[in-house]
Amino acid sequence: MYIKRILLAIVLIGLVVGGLFAYKVYNAIFSPNTSFANNEAFIYIKSDASFAEVRELLDPLLEDLDSFEQIAKRKGYASKIKGGKYAITKGMNNNEIINSLRSANIPVKVSFNNQETLENLAGRVAFQIEADSVSLVQAFKDDAFLKPNNFNEDSSLGMYIPNSYEFFWNTSAEGFRERMLKEYNRFWNAERLSKAKELGLSPEEVVTLASIVHKESAKIDERPKVAGLYLNRLRKNMRLQADPTVIFALKKHANDFDMVIKRVLYKDLELDSPYNTYMYAGLPPGPIAMPDISAIDAVLNPEKHNYYYFVANVENFGYHKFAETLAQHNRNKVQYIRWINAQKIRR
Repeated sequence: MYIKRILLAIVLIGLVVGGLFAYKVYNAIFSPNTSFANNEAFIYIKSDASFAEVRELLDPLLEDLDSFEQIAKRKGYASKIKGGKYAITKGMNNNEIINSLRSANIPVKVSFNNQETLENLAGRVAFQIEADSVSLVQAFKDDAFLKPNNFNEDSSLGMYIPNSYEFFWNTSAEGFRERMLKEYNRFWNAERLSKAKELGLSPEEVVTLASIVHKESAKIDERPKVAGLYLNRLRKNMRLQADPTVIFALKKHANDFDMVIKRVLYKDLELDSPYNTYMYAGLPPGPIAMPDISAIDAVLNPEKHNYYYFVANVENFGYHKFAETLAQHNRNKVQYIRWINAQKIRR
């Protein structure tokens, strides 16, 4: 009888201990374990992150970090970290959090436009994905990538069509570059290629001319007229004489793309650079900036007219006065020079 009581007591104790253990495990797995007030929180996990780094990211977001680690190890997550952007919803339990970190990598929107150099583009993109600007620049300038795709360092900025794209945050520099090549090829569809061919230009040349058009006019509705003017000049073998190309040449020569140049001087036109379209005929070696899609399409759909000259219109800022002859242009130019001198703009 005494032995039976002992055995019964042992069984009861075992049941209690087992029940407590089961309750503890259940709570660790299925009880809410978030500590933030918002409905959702996001974490960015690097591709090579350790579990200790994931713990550090989660520390301010979880009520009980130890219980999370316990379940993460049981489920094998601690040894199989996946980089990316992940959401944790308020009230999630450890099981749900781990499932999210395993399989719910959230895309991020990457946007860029109006970059003047590959370095500027890399800096812009590096704020939006995991890859840093150094690795991006290296990927952008890699000859092993550029040559097989008919680009060089001068023309390669034109491969990056400005827009908003979805990427996973943990995209590598090479992954970003490869995706943008696909977007470039998608952009240059049969219709655009046909229009470029009709103009006698390659897609790369269209983008280069579009970069000049973009810099010359911020007015989208005026860009087809500007494009038509430069195409008229190209057909006549006239030098483009585009001030933005001279400004780019000056910045490139000084290796200072932060330089502010509001006025092109006559001495600037003497700078010996393939980007100086006052000195050299034809298009420069590559784009002088990243043109908007509207500027590219303006070149592909130019306005047909007989204009060869234009100057800023001081009576309608942002727009230009166009002329068919040099004599007309010089008359228009007088008003602009008078205005810019009155503003005391010397450089």
